[in-house]
Amino acid sequence: MLQKTKGLVLRSVKYGETSLISTIFTESSGIQSFMVQGVRSSKSRQNRAGSFQPGTLLEMVIYLQPGKNLQRIKEYQAACFYTSMHEEVIKNSIALFSIEILLRLLPEHAPLPELFAFAYNYFTTLDQLPVKSVANFPLFFIIHCSKEFGVEPHGNYSATTPYLNLEEGGFTEHVPAVAVAVTDDDTRSLDQLLRITDLGELQVITLNADIRLRLIHWYVAYLQKHTQHMGNIRSLSILRTILH
Repeated sequence: MLQKTKGLVLRSVKYGETSLISTIFTESSGIQSFMVQGVRSSKSRQNRAGSFQPGTLLEMVIYLQPGKNLQRIKEYQAACFYTSMHEEVIKNSIALFSIEILLRLLPEHAPLPELFAFAYNYFTTLDQLPVKSVANFPLFFIIHCSKEFGVEPHGNYSATTPYLNLEEGGFTEHVPAVAVAVTDDDTRSLDQLLRITDLGELQVITLNADIRLRLIHWYVAYLQKHTQHMGNIRSLSILRTILH
């Protein structure tokens, strides 16, 4: 069955002498794996493999066969051309972190058009904004994904619920039995971020690097506790370095 769809490339690995197996988050069919033949051929006049590097947004026509592990792409072209994403170290590191979060959380073959629309806007906006304006993007991304999958922390910050409880998964009135490295300022900041629904609103939240990183670590630990396949996030160490 032929489908026309947008896609966000999450991962590509070499296959054989000239091909790739590419994992793509598609707008129409969720996460799918594709055999992309011949794109690494030395005879090619252009570097077509570059179209399948992580973070690339594509317009595709795909052959979709339910039940098959590998699908095929009939046609593809760039859906947009990044101007700074791949050259700016900070932006590229944020993009790779966000892609790894999607790879961990997305179920296979499940259409998630609202999350795809958010991710599409997220990556294009990350590319367009100046570097000084994107430091809160990775934290906002992981928060938004948790909301999409129904595992956001419960409750909110108040004088009676000032603590973040990793085990219970939310704001509580009692000090958690398991100590977590977050402060009162961190808890208030997370409450503010949980209320934001649009990337444009991030500009009003001012966080220093320490608060931002503690909250990212807390949120990763939270998702490891309350989802099945989160695992270790390898890009977190890189993110920790570039956001300081």
